[in-house]
Amino acid sequence: MNDTSGRRDFLKLGMAGLATAGALTAISAEKAAAQAASDSVLRTALDRGKLIVGTGSTNAPWHFENDAGELVGMDITMGRILAKGLFDDPTKVEFVTQDPAQRIPNVTTNKVDITIQFMTMTAQRSQLIHFSRPYYVEGVALLTLPGSENKTFDKLLANGANTRVSILQNVDAESSVHFALPQAQVLQIDTQANVLQALESKRADAAAVDLSTVRWLASRNPDKYFDAGKSWYSMLYGAAVRQGDLDWLTFVNQTFTIAMFGHETALYDAAFKEYFGQEPPPRHPGFPVI
Repeated sequence: MNDTSGRRDFLKLGMAGLATAGALTAISAEKAAAQAASDSVLRTALDRGKLIVGTGSTNAPWHFENDAGELVGMDITMGRILAKGLFDDPTKVEFVTQDPAQRIPNVTTNKVDITIQFMTMTAQRSQLIHFSRPYYVEGVALLTLPGSENKTFDKLLANGANTRVSILQNVDAESSVHFALPQAQVLQIDTQANVLQALESKRADAAAVDLSTVRWLASRNPDKYFDAGKSWYSMLYGAAVRQGDLDWLTFVNQTFTIAMFGHETALYDAAFKEYFGQEPPPRHPGFPVI
């Protein structure tokens, strides 16, 4: 066989593979449900015809109501990604608003199929539920004022003990700020709104808040807020599903992976840009860096 005919045969095989893949995607929801375990949430959701997601409604950019009263946010998008994977229709999902304290109980008692509610993955929580693969890496970051002389991290660091940082009051507040700014004055404040107010009133030079909050505010209000360019203390956000349901967990993980790294990234990419003001990094064919 010469190189030309070998190449031709290879291309034929490749096209056959694509045709097979297309045929597989045409499998009906009913057939897919029949292959799942009888007690799996995967089968239950497909039989029901919609996905039920537990989430919140008051925390931008994760889950909140827009001006039209619609529930939007990054968590909401992840729910729609799952609905698209299940039904090829991102609207076939019911969002059940719940208190953060109900994120695990509502999963374990089957009140919801899955919780997607900016939930930090921990070993302790993993004893009660299964986490999906992470869909965001949260952290602590610094929000400053765009007109400030010391708006960048390098300037804040160089200003030493003269730098004042507001942060939500908690037992780790001092150590958290001093991890990045060892000499800074730490202003522990009672609410997140007041943490930001301290910055806006210039009682603080920077506010230490979640990275997602920094990116949301700085991208939506560039004339009011500035991203100082420093983040630390990585925390993983994952969705919660009940233990012992491998079919459902595997489906969720694979659907998230495809949405973030595969051939169906449109929903994830649009949400990442909308809520964090950034484009996801390029995905390069070849080695699977996922």
